[in-house]
Amino acid sequence: MRLFQLTIAALFLFPLTACGDAPAESSEAAEGAAPEEYERGPHNGRMLRDGDFALEVTIFEDGVPPEYRVYAYSGDKPVAPRDVDLTIQLKRLDGEVNTFKFAAEQDYLRGNGVVIEPHSFDVTVAAREGGRRHRWQYASYEGRVTLAKQAAEAAGITTERVGPASLSETIEIIGYVELEPTATSNVGAKFPGRVVSAGPNVGDSVRAGQVLARVESTESMQIYAITAPVSGVIVERRTNVGDVAGSDPIYVIADTNRTRAVFPIFPRDMERVRAGQQIQLGLL
Repeated sequence: MRLFQLTIAALFLFPLTACGDAPAESSEAAEGAAPEEYERGPHNGRMLRDGDFALEVTIFEDGVPPEYRVYAYSGDKPVAPRDVDLTIQLKRLDGEVNTFKFAAEQDYLRGNGVVIEPHSFDVTVAAREGGRRHRWQYASYEGRVTLAKQAAEAAGITTERVGPASLSETIEIIGYVELEPTATSNVGAKFPGRVVSAGPNVGDSVRAGQVLARVESTESMQIYAITAPVSGVIVERRTNVGDVAGSDPIYVIADTNRTRAVFPIFPRDMERVRAGQQIQLGLL
């Protein structure tokens, strides 16, 4: 068995409001303000106020995937969550928009989805209660850094426009070469008897029709020849002169032109391997 090392190159493509009948808009984050410069509520959430109505927006992740839980107040007194219709929309840095609808649960309004990481986005909050509509917009940036042009240049940071690009990734796999299931022929005696001669040894090449052994039949007492049914290489010899040939094969011939390479792939790599990908073979 010959061992080979297979390298697969996988190609990926990266494209690299004020209260009233009509909604008004209020900005919660002042330009240039630090991320933590906002009012916090009883649940340590961000307070959004519009007149006497207020919302406390929290992202709850204690034992559960991150989710929105929002508390409503009127005159700083809790408002029943069933009396508030709420929607929150997140716009991420790459332009992706996530929209959350809310349903009443206990004393808060619970969002209908997971707030996936990173928690860095522009937020739009729209609420309706008591016939009034409210709207807020603010930035909630987690892990973002803003650098002045001069500071970026001094640090050697450059930018380029995002576009498609082909990247390569390699996976090293150890494999082996084996005969195809139909590439071997078992050669046995037609009639049982004593082996009077046996020629080829393991590793010898033979051609179809070549005499491999001669057997003296126990029934007719005549000697007959056992010939190779196919051309190939002797991979097994199971007899010697004087042995009794029966129903078991005495030679096994393999067609070494009919082989296949087997490369077991780990489950973790299965999704990265596709038909048509380029490979590089090397002998170990």
